[in-house]
Amino acid sequence: MANRKPRSNRLLTVDDIYRQPIGPAHDPKSLYALLLRFVRWRRERHWSETTLKVQTHHSYRFICWATERGIGYAAEVTRPVLESYQRYLYQYRKLNGEPLTSRTQRTTLQPLQVWFSWLAKQGIILANPAADLELPRLEKRLPRTILSVEQVEEIVNLCDLSTLQGIRDRALLELLWSTGIRRGEVANLEIYSADFNRKILTIVQGKGKEDRVVPVGERALRWLNRYLQQVRPDILAVPDCRALFLTMDGLAGLTANGITLAVVPYLRAAGIEKGSCHLFRHAMATQMLENGADLRWIQAMLGHRSVESTQIYTQVSIRALQAVHGSTHPAEQREEEKPDR
Repeated sequence: MANRKPRSNRLLTVDDIYRQPIGPAHDPKSLYALLLRFVRWRRERHWSETTLKVQTHHSYRFICWATERGIGYAAEVTRPVLESYQRYLYQYRKLNGEPLTSRTQRTTLQPLQVWFSWLAKQGIILANPAADLELPRLEKRLPRTILSVEQVEEIVNLCDLSTLQGIRDRALLELLWSTGIRRGEVANLEIYSADFNRKILTIVQGKGKEDRVVPVGERALRWLNRYLQQVRPDILAVPDCRALFLTMDGLAGLTANGITLAVVPYLRAAGIEKGSCHLFRHAMATQMLENGADLRWIQAMLGHRSVESTQIYTQVSIRALQAVHGSTHPAEQREEEKPDR
């Protein structure tokens, strides 16, 4: 029978795990103790906190599932046990009755592959039970919403420029559209991240802990300069705060979630019911491709390690394909026939 037990969508942090020991947690050979050991090992090697959060969350969920079935030690986890957990994920139903997508199932299982591989390499277990675990095939889906230039213009024009927040938000939206950077990368920007003379933005320790430099359009720079000159000095409450975009009380920089909360109201007001900051990333990539940008340059802008991650935008960039279709399809080359009356 499909499992309908409610499950929180909130990612558990390492601190959450420390507060919620499970199974024979006191035993250093228990799954729980080994997970904490793995997290410490990864932290010592400077893995990002985001990666650790995802790893910890999904591994802890597996430990909860295993504990309910009397499995508390790594040596007890066999290939059939992991396959049973995989079937559990396949049969799981969310509160709305929908199954987990194949992408979600993969995201849940992949941390276990990494964890058990580490356990085997450390000699904690004799063999890796997840070594040949066959993951669900990944569905190749296009972005659900691709904003047109007109839609983006409508969204950014919703900012109330008679208010300090409206100017801040306009600068934020223009920067998202111009550069296509991720919201987490925006949250890490500092006041000197933008070089107005060279028209570039330096992203320090973006996704994958990699630095990169991206160009910024003159229009976005004008709005950013207006924000820095007219808004940020007025709302800044902590003089040594170096964050580029501040909360309106000026006490701290906008977090990734804070950026989402700032952006979403404008999208909804423009009739865009789904999506958030990433829509501007999709829009930038798609619109530049349609205007003739090379895929490799888009890859560099987005910070993708592999061009395969960028190729999805070639599938949603339809304008060039329409032009080729119209100029080469034989039916389009024939003289248009008038319909019978």
